[in-house]
Amino acid sequence: MKLALLQSKFLQLRNHGLFQSFVIGVIVFSALMIGVETYAIPPWSIKLITALDWFVTLFFLVEILIRLISSKNIKEFLKDPWNIFDSIIVITSLIPFDGSETALLGRLLRIFRVLRLISFIPELRVLLNAFFTAIPRMGYVSLLMFIIFYIYAAIGAILFSDINSELWGNITISMLTLFRIATFEGWTEVMYETMKVYPLSWTYYLTFIFIVAFMFLNMMIGIVVETLQEEHEKESLESGEGESAEVHWIKEHTGEMEKRLERIEQLLEAQANASQVKKD
Repeated sequence: MKLALLQSKFLQLRNHGLFQSFVIGVIVFSALMIGVETYAIPPWSIKLITALDWFVTLFFLVEILIRLISSKNIKEFLKDPWNIFDSIIVITSLIPFDGSETALLGRLLRIFRVLRLISFIPELRVLLNAFFTAIPRMGYVSLLMFIIFYIYAAIGAILFSDINSELWGNITISMLTLFRIATFEGWTEVMYETMKVYPLSWTYYLTFIFIVAFMFLNMMIGIVVETLQEEHEKESLESGEGESAEVHWIKEHTGEMEKRLERIEQLLEAQANASQVKKD
């Protein structure tokens, strides 16, 4: 009974908006401390930052314990991947790192504490889920884009290697040059250089830009936008808020109403048949 009461209290504390805002503030504060360490600061401030860093680490540990106790059991706690992610970050922060190389590793690991913001801000979770969901869909588009890159790189290495070997010396360098062209980084300089020898080489660049920069990149953007919309709909259904949740609720209740109407029609037909039998 006491455990259930403790779980209820900790659950209220965990879901309280003020507590969540405070945790977000501590995460941002820890990120700012890491940024301050990159500047030339006096020795006394280094000791202060070290002490504050231990305070932040212990606070994160307490916050994880609150989440763990507020869960029904450890299995429920581990069902949420964000709980596992946060626990790993906090546990690695507790490991003491001595020596120059291990201390550097410890500082690098502390940087990832900023990612804990994702577990507290729903919109960031939606964006990250959309990112990982869109990666498999973009696989075939990326493969087709690589084929186009390879074909154009082979053509460029054959035609333009004598003009500028630094840009078109082999197919690997040619692909890097094409990536530069696709990002519009000084691509006109490259084009004008080859046009001095091949006046019609502008068709090579314009067709490549049209296919890669306009078509394929817009296809990827479309996939990301579609995936993001799907993730927003899932989030709305889970939270029970938003247009998607309302549409889902209407569909469910419309189905129930249709079933009830069918039952009423069946009952009316049965009563009508029974009364007809009596008359006969």
